[in-house]
Amino acid sequence: KKVEALTGQRVVAVSAGGNHSLTITADGAVWSWGYGGSGQLGHGDQQFQLLPKKIEAFAGLRVVAVLAGAYYCLALTANGAVFTWGKGAFGCLGHGDQQNQLLPKKIEAWVQAGREV
Repeated sequence: KKVEALTGQRVVAVSAGGNHSLTITADGAVWSWGYGGSGQLGHGDQQFQLLPKKIEAFAGLRVVAVLAGAYYCLALTANGAVFTWGKGAFGCLGHGDQQNQLLPKKIEAWVQAGREV
């Protein structure tokens, strides 16, 4: 069935996780919906979303790729930055800890001398 909430948006990429989904639209925006209990929807909370909702943390950035894991997500921006959010168990988000991230957070390990690597 067509996802009516995305009518008028040109979807250029999709990824499905355990119980949530992500899309990228032609303008580089990221939308998420589904189960958000570990923050994997990226909206700053742990709520379910029954309809696609734009992740506002990416305002002003152009996302070119996304991946929805079991309880976490990754996004790659056009300038080479990698953002992760969701369940941080076992250090899977790449931030040097095991904390859940309710909003997309840039992985700083790849930033050298002010540029992405």
